Amino acid sequence: MRDIHCHILPGVDDGAADLDESLAMLEAAKEAGVTSIVCTPHCRDPYFDYDAMWDAFELLQAHAGGFPLQMGFEVNHAKLMELGMDWADYLHYDGSNEFLLELSTRAGKLEFQEYERTIYELQGRGYEVIIAHPERYHAIQEDIDVAVRLMRMGCKLQASADFIAGGRLGREKRPALKMFDEYLYTYIASDAHTPEHYRYLAEARAKFRVRGRHMRA
Repeated sequence: MRDIHCHILPGVDDGAADLDESLAMLEAAKEAGVTSIVCTPHCRDPYFDYDAMWDAFELLQAHAGGFPLQMGFEVNHAKLMELGMDWADYLHYDGSNEFLLELSTRAGKLEFQEYERTIYELQGRGYEVIIAHPERYHAIQEDIDVAVRLMRMGCKLQASADFIAGGRLGREKRPALKMFDEYLYTYIASDAHTPEHYRYLAEARAKFRVRGRHMRA
């Protein structure tokens, strides 16, 4: 089982504070049944430091005992617009064409029209766009058809497992359940920031299905 979204790299964002915590998260991931991890530090202010994040990945990889790790980023739309679209070539999952895109939680439907232009451009560059935690976005909480449209555009939708406890922002569970009912999700990911977050992943994996099957590996 591949965890495609987590903040396990040491000391680079609001996830693991140091290598010891990263290794504790790795052990918690194994206990939850994870067999490989995509490390996805935040590409947004105030955290983004490309070189430092790659250094942190190489440090963790050196201490992971051969556990399969892949480098990626959780790319905030506003930050991508600031950096420029050419940066997409440095921010996708290393070794694949997958691109994890984070949208604004407060965005309304008009803002989603701008997101659609970005998504089409990323797809035109050959990337498979994964939308991080759509259950957090106000536009989708108000109208699930916004999520349906993203899926029909070819996006993969990724639930963050903490929705089972109400979510990071406290309003995610109800829209997440609606999207599971409609089989809109392709992935459940830990979005882990601490070792304890992997308990949510194990629970979500046991209880919910994505696109007609158990959690994608």
